[in-house]
Amino acid sequence: MKDVILTPAGYEHLKRELDYLRTDKRREIAERIAAAREFGEIAENAEYDDAKNEQMMLEHRIAQLEERLADARVIDTKRVDTSVVSVGSVVRLRDLDAKETIEYFIVGSAEANPADRKLSNESPVGKAIMGRKKGETVEVATPRGTKLKFKIMEIKAA
Repeated sequence: MKDVILTPAGYEHLKRELDYLRTDKRREIAERIAAAREFGEIAENAEYDDAKNEQMMLEHRIAQLEERLADARVIDTKRVDTSVVSVGSVVRLRDLDAKETIEYFIVGSAEANPADRKLSNESPVGKAIMGRKKGETVEVATPRGTKLKFKIMEIKAA
């Protein structure tokens, strides 16, 4: 299994989700299954089938979270090297074609959320800038085959 790289906040978020799923969500689904059993014959009971399917998906998610947390390597954001881009860095990039500047928090893939400007170190842009220094220009091939050029304007710790 590959390392799951998490920030302290990302680790806590996954722990809270796991706790919620193990307690409240399991109880909720167990209640749905019990109520569905009261509808009669289980073989022809859509409510029961639906609740059992949800239970199966819940248990899969719980197992996935337990595995991620067991394999997690939590980075110390206070000790991030700001001379190069790494997980835990906040990077200000200048899109040289669009003439726009955007700031990203570089995180592991388990925490990535582009809408929150959390960019995975495994994404195309993340891979291209990892280990690079302030002032460097990187070229990133997009899935559509076009190329984007970014200049690293600033690197700081989160």
